[in-house]
Amino acid sequence: MDVLLAWLSPLLLPAFEAFGSPITWLELVAFVLAVWMVICNMRVQVLGWPLALVSSLLYFVLFWSGKLYGEASLQLVFAALALWGWLQWLRGRTREGEALYVRRLGQHHLALAVGVTLLAWPLLGLYLAHYTDSTLPYWDAFPTVASLLGQYLLGRKYQENWGVWVVVNVVSVALFAIKGYWLTVLLYAGFIPMSVAGWRAWSRELRAQPAV
Repeated sequence: MDVLLAWLSPLLLPAFEAFGSPITWLELVAFVLAVWMVICNMRVQVLGWPLALVSSLLYFVLFWSGKLYGEASLQLVFAALALWGWLQWLRGRTREGEALYVRRLGQHHLALAVGVTLLAWPLLGLYLAHYTDSTLPYWDAFPTVASLLGQYLLGRKYQENWGVWVVVNVVSVALFAIKGYWLTVLLYAGFIPMSVAGWRAWSRELRAQPAV
């Protein structure tokens, strides 16, 4: 990992400063790609997935250099899920064999997903606290596990993914503010209204679907 950070060191140089903290070129590029990605997701455009892949890899380097190991590891999972989601949106099928379309998650399955997430959060936090030098293990752990739920729901085109992202983004704003990643704070703060807009856009998509 040290070799990779050394190779990418030019991207870790400051592009400018915000609130007394340097904003690196790497963070700037990742920021632009992430915004573009969410816009594509709101419009149900498959281009969002390759953008997610590249953005996740850039954020992995950024977070690892800042010792946010949960968030950094999450970005690698995001990169893998971006490939999975890309394939899902191109070729995925529902249980009935239909091509994936925007839909709602049943209450039972939603409760199960939330329960598993709330159970995994303290377990991951405990691991980060005891086996890494993470500076904020439990703050780091929550958006990590909740984001996995959001990414799965997005990949399967469930509208509830946007509600999960609202929660993840609120927590992430606080986390990245503590670490001084101010451009990323701005990004995740902007993601909050964008997630609300995504919910509304997918609601319109649901209403536009022909009745079965």
